Amino acid sequence: MESIGDILGKRQDIRENFEKLVTEVLKNTDVQAFIAEHQMTSDEIQRSYSKFYEYVREHDKFKKGEKRAADGYEPVLIMNHGYADVSYQATNELAEQQAAQSLMRRVSIIGLPKDLKQVSLADIALDDVQRIKPYQALVDFITNFPKKKGLYLYGDFGVGKSFMLAAMANELAKKGISTTLLHYPTFISDLDFDNAKVWVNEIKASQVLVLDDIGAEQNNAWVRDSILQVILQHRMQENLPTFFTSNLKMEELEQHLAETKRADEVWPAKRVMERVKYLAEEMRLEGTNRRHD
Repeated sequence: MESIGDILGKRQDIRENFEKLVTEVLKNTDVQAFIAEHQMTSDEIQRSYSKFYEYVREHDKFKKGEKRAADGYEPVLIMNHGYADVSYQATNELAEQQAAQSLMRRVSIIGLPKDLKQVSLADIALDDVQRIKPYQALVDFITNFPKKKGLYLYGDFGVGKSFMLAAMANELAKKGISTTLLHYPTFISDLDFDNAKVWVNEIKASQVLVLDDIGAEQNNAWVRDSILQVILQHRMQENLPTFFTSNLKMEELEQHLAETKRADEVWPAKRVMERVKYLAEEMRLEGTNRRHD
């Protein structure tokens, strides 16, 4: 059993260590500046000892780059009803990282290379004067959003149709606008009767939609009438901006949509094309095959 003297001695040691710790904390220049700025009374300072200590400890770890519970957040002193408190604010680096992640979340890419999220308008090659018109049309759409009419961008393989619309999507993301870029042939090949309704409902409601490489899919009446027609009908009714890329002109796409195993279905194809033409302006993109560069 400890003697009273031992107990009192330990208490004295604890008191001395506490006083030493308080002295060290109050020497901190940030703490001193905070006390002076807020003209804190002795009573307020005394009630703030634990928070001053927390600040000094966490700020020291922050400066040294040590692992902390609140990584990415910097401790700052604030007044809280008569005593100091510690708040944790996002660092510039974390804020920039979160902003970049937020931008990337606004661009949904399905069936296309994910690195399309990194391209910008500045990356678009304008070496052919005939590429300037589509480029200017996209810049105009971005500038005047919510302008409703999209583009039907067609041209040869590899001229940069998907690239150009991905750059548009990334620019729209900076304005808080979400875009879905969907490789249409891949989307169709992955669909079945069980998941079609869920996917169609999600795709048709996209704020901005890009149907990429339309006309390259294996066409049939179900795909044309129950998938594509439903998506386009909804977007036409709701005036939702819709873009297309294709290797086919609109006239050729209509022929493609009319060809099924059952017959040459001209009128169902025309109904779909009426919606395509309502939603998008046809425009050719010239250029060389950049996939070989």
